[in-house]
Amino acid sequence: MLFHVEMDVRIPHDLPSETADKLKATEKARAHELQKSGKWRHLWRIAGRYANVSVFEVSGPQELHDILSSLPLFPYMTMTITPLCRHPSSVREDDR
Repeated sequence: MLFHVEMDVRIPHDLPSETADKLKATEKARAHELQKSGKWRHLWRIAGRYANVSVFEVSGPQELHDILSSLPLFPYMTMTITPLCRHPSSVREDDR
């Protein structure tokens, strides 16, 4: 299943910068791992915000939940999740 996920990150201002920097580095490594595995298919930054729009390909909602809740920045995120399905007018064969 494909899911469109919009993530907004709100790191508390009183979080020590060392802690925030470590979380960001760990998050980046996890994002790279998930992209290389094919689970996190697309990742775009939203200009002017600490936010992104992503597309995940997973077996279903539980796998998506497990992946998202494993992200180091998960406690500081709000997300909007929308399931996607193939559009009949798409000219792409594989939607990649």
